[in-house]
Amino acid sequence: MAHVWNRMRAAFPPTEAEFSLQFSTTVDPSLVAVLEQARRQLYSGEEAFVLEQSAQIVLDFSWEKLNAGTWRDVDKEWRRVYSYGCLFKVAALCREEPCDTRTCEATKTCDMGLLMGAEIMDNILQTLIGILQHKMRKRHSELAKHAEEPDIKKHTEDSVSVPEVHPEHEVLRTDCPPLESFRSRFLALRKPVILEGIIDHWPALKQHKWSLDYLRSVAGCRTVPVEVGSRYTDEEWSQRLLTVNQFIDQYILRQVEASSVGYLAQHQLFDQVPELKEDICIPDYCCLGDADEDDITINAWFGPAGTISPLHQDPQHNFLAQQVVGRKYIRLYSPVDSEKLYPHQSQLLHNTSQVEAAVDVEKPDSARFPAFATAPYQECVLHPGDVLFIPARHWHYVRALDLSFSVSFWWS
Repeated sequence: MAHVWNRMRAAFPPTEAEFSLQFSTTVDPSLVAVLEQARRQLYSGEEAFVLEQSAQIVLDFSWEKLNAGTWRDVDKEWRRVYSYGCLFKVAALCREEPCDTRTCEATKTCDMGLLMGAEIMDNILQTLIGILQHKMRKRHSELAKHAEEPDIKKHTEDSVSVPEVHPEHEVLRTDCPPLESFRSRFLALRKPVILEGIIDHWPALKQHKWSLDYLRSVAGCRTVPVEVGSRYTDEEWSQRLLTVNQFIDQYILRQVEASSVGYLAQHQLFDQVPELKEDICIPDYCCLGDADEDDITINAWFGPAGTISPLHQDPQHNFLAQQVVGRKYIRLYSPVDSEKLYPHQSQLLHNTSQVEAAVDVEKPDSARFPAFATAPYQECVLHPGDVLFIPARHWHYVRALDLSFSVSFWWS
């Protein structure tokens, strides 16, 4: 589509002279020369495959640098180089009328730059992805007229066992408490509570009600990190980069064994897909914290029934919003009982209990973990529309009872 390239071209600096390529001495001069060559090819109108070849050289070389050691040791300059390589490749893919395959490849290239690279040119990769998404949404709407998405409600029926919540352990529920009431009754006392009615106005629950089809339409071709494994403490646990469409097809619509459970759990999804971020709102109660709104971390949790978050604690307060569809069973333990929860001794998992699996937490082995059975706890089943306040350092264990999509807000 010619209009795709015209919109992209308008996002670039008007002239080659205004397209700045400034790097420190960390970057090899020969690679800078390739980048400058790609810039000339971009503005000279040279054939797309020539520009794509230059872009691939940049990507291959910088990818080796990104994976040469630990991520924290990667020089930001190499992440910038990688982003420029992504930019030039996207331009090559879209210079001529892009078919659906090339549009998806261009989208994946932008996402790789957003995930692995560093922001360049006022976050131009996000701008380009917006242009590509507009084209893909139109295409998705056309295809949706001729095909039916498997009903998401069907997957709520394929639920796992639902534990009985005992009244003496049940987390208190309350309806939209005033800010000062929440502060004095729950925040100051570090007391968990389920808040009802505070997200009823979200577009995700009304105008843009989230469903598999909606997720496909706004993010189907987006590449995201997916956790593979029933829980992060398992040896077989790993991360893969998949498109949202691939994730839905492989881990939501297809039955897989427990060891192959896939879970979309990450904080970058809403930065990558602004349309989804516009469908939710930060709870007003977060204003009672010390941090600015920009310091609030928003996480997405999307996965099938049976997915487990092992018993663990986080350093910040957490509002876990369970919306749209699906339920979760949650157990909570006070930090004053940490010794009874058998935290791992390793620095890496010091915030995670050795009592982590469903069979251990919900049906504790008194011989293996004798003190755990004596630890007082609270529990609940979180339903669509519920928001659970988990105070900082409170231990919590989560098991998805259905296919579910949750959003959590970490704040201090």
